[in-house]
Amino acid sequence: STTGKGSSGVGLTAAVTSDPETKERRLEAGAMVLADRGLVCVDEFDKMGENDRVAIHEAMEQQTVTIAKAGLHASLNARCSVLAAANPVYGQYDRKRRIQENIGLPDSLLSRFDLLFVVLDQLDPDSDRRIAAHVIRGHRYLSVGGSAGHDSDYDDDSSEDENEDSANNATSKAHSIWQRSRYDFANSSRVRAGREDDDPHSDDVLQHDFLRKYLHFAKHKFTPRLTDEARECIAGRYAEMRSRQDERTLPVTARSLETIIRLASAHAKARLSNEVDADTDVAAAMDILSFALYHENTQVLEDTSLSKDKRKVDELSNTDEEASDSEDNSPKRPRAEDDLQDGATSSNTSDALSKLTARVFEEVDTSLDDGIEIVEVCDDITDRELIARVARTLHEDGKIYMADDMLYRV
Repeated sequence: STTGKGSSGVGLTAAVTSDPETKERRLEAGAMVLADRGLVCVDEFDKMGENDRVAIHEAMEQQTVTIAKAGLHASLNARCSVLAAANPVYGQYDRKRRIQENIGLPDSLLSRFDLLFVVLDQLDPDSDRRIAAHVIRGHRYLSVGGSAGHDSDYDDDSSEDENEDSANNATSKAHSIWQRSRYDFANSSRVRAGREDDDPHSDDVLQHDFLRKYLHFAKHKFTPRLTDEARECIAGRYAEMRSRQDERTLPVTARSLETIIRLASAHAKARLSNEVDADTDVAAAMDILSFALYHENTQVLEDTSLSKDKRKVDELSNTDEEASDSEDNSPKRPRAEDDLQDGATSSNTSDALSKLTARVFEEVDTSLDDGIEIVEVCDDITDRELIARVARTLHEDGKIYMADDMLYRV
């Protein structure tokens, strides 16, 4: 890890120096070359000079560093991930300005980052309490050097009763992959996350040693490949992102397509799979990318959407039953009354069309998949031409995206 103010372009990539004894030219690797197959953390990224930021463009794009200086020509691998943190140019993030204007970095550099998250300082008592508890837990222990250490670097702080049984449970803990999470103590409501199921480890976290081994195994033993369904899904979602971008969001370029592929492949590796699946891997990648671009979290809203759909289906069924009962019990009207109601036929038709349009939009918007086929929308209606006409109207209005008999959310 390094900082933007204390780093230069050659310090991050590579430099040509002179040997003090032989006076010969030699090549010294920089931070990104030394972190090959690893991670580079750069703090105060906005403080880095313009010329130094340009030097890492090749490393972030091609994953290599090419040197052609002082008679030396070499190409070094820099296959590393870059995690950078920057401050807004105005001291505080201005919601009325674009992201590029708040960050102050060129688009050519921002497009090389797969994900961009804006961390806002919001006045929320619960969030402030969690942050304060996290900082205080870091000062509960002292490291070997005497400085404050994070509680995750130490073993579980068991109570006195648990310490008495620690000798008996030493063998079981040595082979356990779980450790107790201390984040439950910061929960003001004292509600544990695992109360809803019977999993005994729902409140625990994985040990660091096991997590390192698992990531190393998944990273080096699996090389996922894109299936035909995944390729079609990625192409469709990329086209949807291109049509959805505006001046308030980051530009969606061909690098965004590579971002989806990298995120989906990483998710497949985490599942220990050699194939990238469209329903799981591509959907998870699009959830992360949608949250970074549009601040949408579809995973959190899945349960809410399901419960909302269930309630609406129940309401519709109850309404239909009440309507049928009222029709059966109501006496037949004379022909003259029907003639008086003919004037209201046009208004009833427009109301029915409006309700149908709202229903089609709602089914597409609450779809849990990447897209929904038009034959699955309002499948209880036999007039499919009417459904197609409503879908085309929503597509022209920019509310949904329609392509090859598939409907996507916008």
